[in-house]
Amino acid sequence: MTCETSSESAATHWAIRNMVSSQKWKEARPCLIDNMLATLDPQSHRVCQCGKQVVVRCLDCLPLPFLCADCDIAVHTRFVLHNREAVTGGFLQPSSEFHKPIVRLLPVQRPDHVCDCPAGNVEVSPGSIVALVTINGRYNLALPVVRCTSCGLMWSPSVKDILGSGYWPGTLNFCTLFSMDVFQSFYDIKKAAPGMSLKAFVKMLDERTAHFGRTGRISADAFSRSFLEWSAVKFEVDRMCKEPCFSCPACTPDMLAVSVDGNRKLYRFQSNASTSEQGNFEGVFIEKDEDVAEFVKYIQRHTNHVPGKGLCGSSSWTAAKESSKKSTGKLDEEGMEIAVCRHGVLLAALNMFRGEIFAYPLFLQRKLAANVPGHITFLCSDVACKYFPYLTKVAQQCPELRNLLSMRPFLSVMHAKAHTWKCEIKWGGAFQDGAGSTVGEEVEQVNSFLSRAAITTKYMSKADHKDP
Repeated sequence: MTCETSSESAATHWAIRNMVSSQKWKEARPCLIDNMLATLDPQSHRVCQCGKQVVVRCLDCLPLPFLCADCDIAVHTRFVLHNREAVTGGFLQPSSEFHKPIVRLLPVQRPDHVCDCPAGNVEVSPGSIVALVTINGRYNLALPVVRCTSCGLMWSPSVKDILGSGYWPGTLNFCTLFSMDVFQSFYDIKKAAPGMSLKAFVKMLDERTAHFGRTGRISADAFSRSFLEWSAVKFEVDRMCKEPCFSCPACTPDMLAVSVDGNRKLYRFQSNASTSEQGNFEGVFIEKDEDVAEFVKYIQRHTNHVPGKGLCGSSSWTAAKESSKKSTGKLDEEGMEIAVCRHGVLLAALNMFRGEIFAYPLFLQRKLAANVPGHITFLCSDVACKYFPYLTKVAQQCPELRNLLSMRPFLSVMHAKAHTWKCEIKWGGAFQDGAGSTVGEEVEQVNSFLSRAAITTKYMSKADHKDP
């Protein structure tokens, strides 16, 4: 059997399986509708396990979800985050009225005793009201207060108790709490779908709140601020635990290739009201602007620059510039220069203020040469034919940068097609010994990812720009 025949046979078999599956779902649809309607009818479960009439179905109390009023209070005084449905008009439906009769306490770890009294009797009462936000929306609860009945000593949750119970404070006085799980869910969604906005996610949480019959709105500003603080603290904890942040295990200790390129879609306006706000991750991934500016001035003092137009054959490359003036428009940062390994793992970045001048990738190359444990064989660039002669000229005037010449030039496979054929043969990755299957386009994929994530970046603050 030929390859073509095998391919056609596989396609035909898949089409048949897909058609059979669709037909089975279509035949089962009436039965599914009937059974879904039956789940809304409490008549099939008229009595609770205690023998009383059913008034509640709990979506989390499986395998015995149907409860009477007394059993509901007994169970859900403890399990307050369960989602329940009440009998309304003969059917089971989410009801906001069902969440009002009693004040429910926030499930948080609390002590068995608060003093050394011999009797040791304590009573638990509701304290201040708190809004808890989980992946199922908002819950209006009360902080528990534990009081000794003998001496009157009282206890209320501290920050340690809140964090130990899996919550994160939305405000430092605990008016709002967020489940850490909802932050982790948002973090995972942003990685899988970078175009997902925070406001859209919060809107989804509001819909979940209403869906389960609860009331109250969630502040997008409070969610944003708390999420950034959670991310900053989590990063510091991971760093203390020596978790590598921006490194590729597959490239350790020696890196075959590093790709460097600029992304001019990640710009910021000077007139943004939050441009003076300090970032939470200053200098962690995006290099400090002061250090980059000082390095650029140092290079410019020691070398003579040729502005030029970056021509290679009939193509003009905006990235092939040795110098450029800072934008006189309304922009602050013009974009970002990013370095990644051949697996697309982020390694370092910096803010561009003067377009894609050669000093920016040179700064990142110097940093990676100093910080990567092993040796980097190739430096991939879309203008390698212009950049490496520039690097050679700079190394003559700056001896401390001569070690960077040990990296070999690599013209990315896709960009090489836009260069002259002589340039492609000399610098192209397909003709480099030891390059293997490296194509040098990893940074383009990362830039595309970041551009999709930054659909509204021009309206975001400088602090957000500096947060990875």
